[in-house]
Amino acid sequence: MDEESADRGKGGLRRFLRRMASSRAELEAEELQKSSGDEGATPITECAERTRHRVAGTLRTVTLRPRGGAPALEAELYDGTDVISLVWLGRRKITGIDPGRMLRAEGLVSTQDGRKVMFNPRYELRGGS
Repeated sequence: MDEESADRGKGGLRRFLRRMASSRAELEAEELQKSSGDEGATPITECAERTRHRVAGTLRTVTLRPRGGAPALEAELYDGTDVISLVWLGRRKITGIDPGRMLRAEGLVSTQDGRKVMFNPRYELRGGS
């Protein structure tokens, strides 16, 4: 076996051992980060306030939370790096917006109570769920 083959074998063994030692959550986060990058999305941790960004990930939760007496559908999007709340004002339900669903969203990022939020984002449902 030549040196290059030996190095590839060591790398494969390292990857295998790392995957075996990693938790399921770590592996899912790694996979989400890779797929989000493939979508042309900005990692949520790198999203600056008052700037338009495209993010992609999986919806963790979807809840109805009234804001100022009006309905608001709020979804928590996770991309493997961080979480952002997507809020659609005046909506009670949006078909396809369900926990576990993958989507890509684009909009202006703001911060509320220390959390990143995107109000009325444009979105595209992706495969899954």
